[in-house]
Amino acid sequence: MNNLLRLIGRRLIALPIMIFGVTILVFFIMALSPIDQAYQVLGENATEAQAEAYRAEHGLNDPVIVQYGNYMVGLCQGDLGSYGANNASVGERIASALPITLQLTFMGLIIAVILATILGVISALYRDRWPDQVIRVFSIACIATPSFWLAVLMILLFSSMLGWLPASGKLPVFGEDPVGWIRRMAMPAIALAVPVTGQLTRVIRTSMVEELDKDYVRTALGAGIPKSVVIARNVLRNALITPVTVLGLRIGYLIGGAVVIEVIFNLPGMGMAILSGIQSNYVMLVQGVVLIVAITFIFINIIVDMLYILIDPRIRTV
Repeated sequence: MNNLLRLIGRRLIALPIMIFGVTILVFFIMALSPIDQAYQVLGENATEAQAEAYRAEHGLNDPVIVQYGNYMVGLCQGDLGSYGANNASVGERIASALPITLQLTFMGLIIAVILATILGVISALYRDRWPDQVIRVFSIACIATPSFWLAVLMILLFSSMLGWLPASGKLPVFGEDPVGWIRRMAMPAIALAVPVTGQLTRVIRTSMVEELDKDYVRTALGAGIPKSVVIARNVLRNALITPVTVLGLRIGYLIGGAVVIEVIFNLPGMGMAILSGIQSNYVMLVQGVVLIVAITFIFINIIVDMLYILIDPRIRTV
């Protein structure tokens, strides 16, 4: 419990520093954009007077430092700002987009963890035999396969040629149409999960092999304890310590990959939000999306680290 509290404390202390760094990076990069936000919002037919009035109203004529300071004041008050000609709320856009990104991320995570655990355990149990060789080739192929390339191939095969799964269209609500939701999310989640599956499979296989070679396993088997019991109760539990640590880093990849996959499959998540913000030079929208994604990543890693601590690494005997 003390280790857990110290971990949470360190993460919470680092959170404001991380937020400050993210806001500085995104704000000043967007400030270098050659796109005139006033004409982007009002349209190319707007007069210079209208554009100047828009800049004055939204503080675009102020120095960048002043604009950043105003943004941070609003952020401390819980205001992520607004964007566009209609002054749409950034917070409302994120509130509608973030759940879709999290659904895609966790569906891809579940697929990757289940497949990697099964393949990694089988590969370790049949070490250096044909199942291990087949799984090794499969995992390397998964690691070498980019998610966006696999997504395009899946669209061509399962949507265009076979017509089994939709590649675009409205995302049904899971509670109202679970089958439609699964069909809509299947291809994006699989495309997102495949590279992570390959990486986790290799890590789990290596951890399992190291545990199977330890003295306590031979002692337990010599005492007459069934091999399935030793593997399920002790070897697998101890072997998952390293994969859980790696998984925390892979979650960041899944969130970042989900942003790209959403654009390919036209899912109205954070990826589409940040794409529209960059194309239209909506600084507030880009800033808000990147900030929330970074904060989400930090909190998910806290949860993963908590799981790591809860898996007691001292329990190595039956």
